[in-house]
Amino acid sequence: MAKRTVELEVSRTPEAGMDFRPRLGLASPATLAVPEIGSQNMLINMGPQHPATHGVLRLVLELDGETVVRCIPHIGYLHSSFEKLGEYRTWNQIVTLTDRMDYLAPLIYNCAYVMAVEKMMGVQVTERCKVVRVICMELDRIFSHLLWLGTWAIDVGAITPFLYAFQERERVYKLHESLTGARITTSATRVGGMMADIPDGWAEGVRHFAETVPKTIDEIDLLLTNNGIHIGRTQGVGVISGEDAINAGLSGPNLRASGVPYDLRKDRPYYDYESYDFEVPIGEHGDCYDRYLVRVEEMRQSCHILIQALDRLPDGPINVQDPRVTLPGKTDCMNDMESMIHHFKLVMEGVKAPPGESYFPIEGSKGELGMYVVSDGGPKPVRWRIRPPSFVNLSTIPRLVEGGLLADVIMVNASLDIVLGEIDR
Repeated sequence: MAKRTVELEVSRTPEAGMDFRPRLGLASPATLAVPEIGSQNMLINMGPQHPATHGVLRLVLELDGETVVRCIPHIGYLHSSFEKLGEYRTWNQIVTLTDRMDYLAPLIYNCAYVMAVEKMMGVQVTERCKVVRVICMELDRIFSHLLWLGTWAIDVGAITPFLYAFQERERVYKLHESLTGARITTSATRVGGMMADIPDGWAEGVRHFAETVPKTIDEIDLLLTNNGIHIGRTQGVGVISGEDAINAGLSGPNLRASGVPYDLRKDRPYYDYESYDFEVPIGEHGDCYDRYLVRVEEMRQSCHILIQALDRLPDGPINVQDPRVTLPGKTDCMNDMESMIHHFKLVMEGVKAPPGESYFPIEGSKGELGMYVVSDGGPKPVRWRIRPPSFVNLSTIPRLVEGGLLADVIMVNASLDIVLGEIDR
């Protein structure tokens, strides 16, 4: 087949005034009609891969330039069906599910769940168990706020507070491991008590942490609180009034930052919280900056509670002496047949709760955490439902970001302090 060649004559330096449009079949500039192009809003996805959404939250944003016109949160990327799984687990087996909901404060969820079951069963835990659980919950309140504070600083553009906060978190991890054998999945509680009494030296380790971590908190406070960039990114951003916060169902630091003095430890006290000396920090403006200030002060107050709890920690058994819920001691099992049979039946069949239902709310690190359980008299719940603080708090994000700038979405989302394990339960 013969080759066909096409020679193109290209002039790189056309003479002035030459117009190639007619040769190309285009209209000349004089007759060229430019159509009117209307502006159109743009949809973008922030997450789930975005670092600020922690890999499991998708925010669909409608933008008019840099202004957020509409925000639609999409959840479900971490869905684990914890509540349904609980219907196929014995009462004590469910404890392992609770610390996977808020893996940033697992001991708080461990305690909240068994407190609801104990209320339904009419079980009164020992005084030592009460104080140990208060220590666990306040320790993990600081634990959770430290992670929030470190990642909050990264979202605003600061790396040093993150390093300081995570150094302190590592100390809590070691306390977790000493108490439970695990760093994150603690599973520390049991119906009627704890998995074991605190080990030797653990209380002293908690005391040392409570006495020394305020210095790190002060250093982070010094880096951020009066920092011009931090103030510019957070003050007046994501504002919600106290009335609107109540109507939206906000709780915890997000509600208190809007000026509403509601804390379950004060308003519906449990485990003798009314006898502890601590203040509830309250904000004024309901913006991202106030939510930051509230959480920083809450960590200091939790340190005060920890020291008071350690001072009053009594001797005695950690578990109730109730054969319905408590395993016999190892020595009894090795020497007494009845005790061995009792141990076998409790482990294999599980604790049997009487028919009934109960709801127990506590002040979690992210807000009101409520556990609702229903029993038909068997070893497993008929229903287990959670009132999760993060799920409710997240529902307010559209009203907080709409009308603001795209950059503000990062700080508003960070200020709400959500955890997706609990949202996608």
